[in-house]
Amino acid sequence: MTKEEKGIIIEQLAEKFSQNNHFYITDASGLTVAQINAFRRLCFKAGVEYRVYKNTLIRKALERQKGNGNYEELFEVLHGFSGVIFSKESGNAPAKVIKEYRSKMEGKPGLKGASVESTIFVGEEHLDTLVNLKSKNELIGDIISLLQSPAKNVLSALLSGQNTVAGLVKALEERKQ
Repeated sequence: MTKEEKGIIIEQLAEKFSQNNHFYITDASGLTVAQINAFRRLCFKAGVEYRVYKNTLIRKALERQKGNGNYEELFEVLHGFSGVIFSKESGNAPAKVIKEYRSKMEGKPGLKGASVESTIFVGEEHLDTLVNLKSKNELIGDIISLLQSPAKNVLSALLSGQNTVAGLVKALEERKQ
């Protein structure tokens, strides 16, 4: 690979990092080409993109992201066989894909690090935390349901009481006669 080709790849990768709020760096060492392609297909179905890059290219692309965050913590995990999963919408989608694929492949691919909304997670131990993260739309839905809950309770109490009050008034009226 020539220096110009590397420069083009670094530019494209830096652009991907700036366009995607969420990315995960994985370790897929020990997987065959067929297994990596199966993982790519699973990523595609989940709406995320998986690419394999050289560690030095990843590092140089991350160094160009000065205004978008500080990714120095991720530099220490850039060794061995590295792949990057990009996700525009959901911060937990790549973690779910990794977890689903692991159920078939017994621990592969490994999680080296992740950046979710500019928060850095380094290490395998954060995978369960990342899987349980809620997306922005899920959080908005939770907030809306919490806001609607008191109003629903008041309405249901008023509506259920309507029949009770009417029945009570009717019974009292009949007694009077």
